[in-house]
Order: sequence, then structure tokens, then C-alpha cells
Amino acid sequence: MGAEKASSFRASRELPVIWAITKGSFLNKLIILPFAFLLSAFLPQAIVPILLLGGVYLSFEGVEKIIHTFFHKKHDISDILKTQTEEELLKLEKSKIKSAIITDFILSLEIIMIALGTVTEFELLTQIVVVTIVAIVATVGVYGIVALMVRMDDGGFKMVEISENKKGFTK
Repeated sequence: MGAEKASSFRASRELPVIWAITKGSFLNKLIILPFAFLLSAFLPQAIVPILLLGGVYLSFEGVEKIIHTFFHKKHDISDILKTQTEEELLKLEKSKIKSAIITDFILSLEIIMIALGTVTEFELLTQIVVVTIVAIVATVGVYGIVALMVRMDDGGFKMVEISENKKGFTK
């Protein structure tokens, strides 16, 4: 997931959106992990084609983002947030969450397959433990860092707000 999927929300909704995406990411892992272990046990030759398909999808999404950045009119997010009703904003939020969870599914599949590929010569229990730890650390790491950046951003705004009427060193 790019952090842009969790952007352009009202400040009060940023952390709930990140939490919703994180829960979706954990659900993705619960779906992918058993599939990956079964695939590794019964059809290991399918791992590389799955990695290639995921890479093609992620490449497509990257190219789409580049094209959108250069060839589509930019909208001022603050104007969009002001003009939409609460219902429209929640619909937009759900749409962005869904999009982020779909992207996370592909990225999670890639991460899990790569992790699984590095431990295929070990016994099944070792594979399960290692790949599960990688999946959990990846989710907590990525979304924990995004949440931390949101909190740091909020802290920066608060510091600017506090220092507006100050002079000298305190400013």
C-alpha cells in the first residue's frame, strides 16, 4: 500500500482509515498463508508464475499512477472535502480503503511467496513459523509506520499552531 491511499481524508478520519486497511491486510494474510503453504506442498512450480502475475499487476498499477499524475487534472483535496456531503465522503473513504486492501492483497501475496521461496528447503513447521512472522512483521511495520507518520504530522501542525504568537526561541 502506498501512503497515498490513506491520504486526502479529514484529519479525524486518517487513523480510522489506516486501522481499517490494517485489518483488511491481516484478513488478506489469513487468506493467503494457507493457500501459500498448500501451494508450496502440492504445486511448488506455480510459485514463480504467481510472483510474475503479481509483478505484472503491480507494474500496471504503477504505470497507471504515473499516467494519472502527468495527464489528469489535479483537484484541490480541501475543496473536494468541503463540497461533499458526509455520505459522499464516507463513500469515497470506503472506496479508497477497498482499493488499498486490494493492492495490499497483491503485495502481501508477493511478500509471502518470496518469504516462502527462501525457506522451501526447510521442514513445513519452520516454513509456517518463518513466513507467518514475516507476514505479521510486514503488516505491523508498514501500517505502524504510516500511523506514526500521521501522528508526527499532527504533532507538527500542533507545534506550528502553538508557536504562531510566540517570539524568539520559543517560535
